[in-house]
This record gives sequence, C-alpha cells and structure tokens, in this order.
Amino acid sequence: MQHFKRSRSRKGAGSEQRKALRLAVWEGIPATLVGNMLGGPILTAYLLFLGATSQQIGLVLAIPPLANIVQIAAAFLMQRMENRKFWMALLGTLHRSTWVATGAIPFLMPDRLQVPVFIALFLFSFLNASVGGVVWSSMISDMVPAQVRGRYFGIRNTIHFAFAGLSLLVAGQILESAPSERYGFVILYAIAGAAAVWNAIEIFRYPNPPFEKSAEPGGIGQFFKPLKDRAFMMATAFIALFILLLNIAVPLFSFVMLELLHISKFQVTLVTAVQMIVMMVSYYYWGNLNARFETITLLLWSLPLLALSCVLWVGLEALPVLLVLILVHVALGIGQGGYNLLTFNFLIGDTPKADRPMYIGIFAGVTGLAGFIGPMVGGALYEQIKGGAFWLQSYGVSLFTGAALLVLALGVGPFVLTRSKKRKGTGSQSKEVISG
Repeated sequence: MQHFKRSRSRKGAGSEQRKALRLAVWEGIPATLVGNMLGGPILTAYLLFLGATSQQIGLVLAIPPLANIVQIAAAFLMQRMENRKFWMALLGTLHRSTWVATGAIPFLMPDRLQVPVFIALFLFSFLNASVGGVVWSSMISDMVPAQVRGRYFGIRNTIHFAFAGLSLLVAGQILESAPSERYGFVILYAIAGAAAVWNAIEIFRYPNPPFEKSAEPGGIGQFFKPLKDRAFMMATAFIALFILLLNIAVPLFSFVMLELLHISKFQVTLVTAVQMIVMMVSYYYWGNLNARFETITLLLWSLPLLALSCVLWVGLEALPVLLVLILVHVALGIGQGGYNLLTFNFLIGDTPKADRPMYIGIFAGVTGLAGFIGPMVGGALYEQIKGGAFWLQSYGVSLFTGAALLVLALGVGPFVLTRSKKRKGTGSQSKEVISG
C-alpha cells in the first residue's frame, strides 16, 4: 500500500512537471509573436519610418545587449526574492507593454522627438526584459530535468521559431499590402498588443518552485565566485569578443537590404522568415546532437556557420541578390540555432545551481557590453562609408567582419573553449525523451 502511494506521488509529480514544461512552450508563443511583429527587420523598417539615421538604428539595435549588463545587479537582487513568479510576470509584462506603447509615438510626438522618445521607451522595455530574463532562466533551469534539457529546448525553440517565421511573413505582407506605411504599422502594433496581453495571462499560470539561494557569504562572495572560475571566464571572454565582431554586421543586415539594396519589405521579411524556418529545424537537430556531444564541442561547430553568413555577402558580385540573401540567412539560421541553444545550455547546465543567477548575470553583462559595442561600430561604419564604393557599402563590411570571425572561430576558439570541457556538460548521454 505504501509502495502504491509513493508510486502515485511520483506519477503526480511527473504529471505536474510535464504540465509545466508544456506551459513554458505555450507561454513562449505570444512572446514570439510580439518579438517578430515588432523586432528584426520590422524594427528597422519602423525606425526608418520614424526618420532614424544608420547611427540611430545601430544604437537601437545595440540596446538589447547593452541592457543585459544590468543582469549582474539582477543576480544580487534575486538573493532577496521570495517569489520569482511574481517578478517574472511583472518584468515580462512591463517589457512587452512598453514596447507595444512605442507604436503610439507617431500620433503623440512631433517629428523631431519621435526617434529620441522611441530610444528611451525601447531602453526601458529591454531593461525590464533583461532583469526578467535572469529570473526566467533560473526558474526554467529548475523546471527542466538536466538529462533532457538539450532535447526539450530544441523542441521548444523549434515550435517558437515556426511561429516566428509565420509571423514575419504575415507582418511583411501586411506592410506591403497596407494603404500606407502608417496604417500597416498600426495593424502590426495592434496584433502585438493582443499577443502581449495573452502572454501576461500565460505567465501567471507558471508554477513557482522554491528558490535555492547562494551559500556564498554576502554579495561580494557571490560576485567573485564566477570570476574565479577560470574555464567559465575564458569561455565568456571569447564568446564576448566573437559577439562584438558579429554584431558589427549581422544586426544591420536589414538596414543594408532596405536602404542600400532597396529590397521590398516583404522580400526582407521573406528571407528573414527563411532564416527562422532554418533555425527552427536546426534547433531540433542541435538538441538531439546535444544528447550525444558536449555542449562546448557543438558550440565550436556553430561559430564558423555564423562567420560564413557574413562572408557569403560577397556573392552579390556574381549571383542574383535574392539567392545570395537566402544563402546568407540559411547559414545564419543554422549557426544561430546552435549558438542560442548551446550557450543557454552551457549557462544553465554547466554552472552551480545555487550560484547560477550570478553566472548568468556575469555572462550576460560581459557579452551584453560586447553586443552593445558591435552595432554602434557597425552603424558608425555605414555612416562613414555613405556615398563610397557600392561594393563596400553593400557587402564589404560583412565580408571583412566574416573573415575576422572565421579566424577567431577556427584559430582561437578550439584552444579557448576546449578548456571548458572539464566542466560537467549538459551533453548528457541520456536517451530520455520528453513525453506528454
């Protein structure tokens, strides 16, 4: 009888866990809709609609990684949190509602203030997103069993990027077929607003697992623990340098397509949707590979693909523009699928559970600063070469950036990242599959 009760208890716990994992997939769908109805090439198109320059676009694109610097402070604050679910819900709702509020700018602000006000609201939105990201990462790592993390996040991301690709195509078609740009953006922001409300409702359905706090005495001890972890810091420094170089080119792909190559908004969203679809499929395969190979090994495989996405722009010299853009975004989709999944698994699987918020904060702070510098440099470069040789404007920046990234990925990466293999990786040999 006692055995039966224990067995039933375990089944109940397993059922609750599967319910929580399904909820985390479901909640991410409206979040994905908001991000793709208002972000990516749509964000660049909206900024151009408001009259932003390439430098201002670079600044806006640099804000999300810059905001990640506050994750270090968020890691300290988390040690005082008793209710992670409340803070995750509050911060997530503030992030999306503020972003949606930027759609009212053309109706409320004079022309000269539209871009500055957008930048201020966008910064506030992503500061909330950044702090909320630490809380969410801490919660989701407690919810997902270590032995299935690779496959679970592969499946979760596959589903979300299916919606991402579809929403991009719909958004591009709306902008292309609307009577005016202003009317098209009104429709997009209305859809994003509805999705933001849906997301807020879903977040409040999350479970609220107990939080295991750091055993390190005081805030200084918590801060220095990841800094003393040599393998972790070497990996973080290398990834930060890679991101800095990558962000000189990749965030401005949409600017080049819209402003320099004069590709239609629908075609830009089409090739970006191709990237999303490829990323969606690649997440599934990267997740399965992560059940067989170490996280760091797979991360090394993904980096040259990101570099290749920049180098392939040179194809504009000989191939049709649309074909080159598709090849670029296919390589980018495969590379980003691996990079996003594997760095996340590295953070939540290869770090001590009680100190994980600080590890996440340090990683996000260092890579966020690098990610901020990259688009700023890229925006300034495009401003400097304005009116220069067309090849330099259209593919030169991406080509030189990609060449540097290949040297970094193939020449430096293996020496730096393989030192992190001594950590206990998330690349479990488990064959367990998430059922549900």
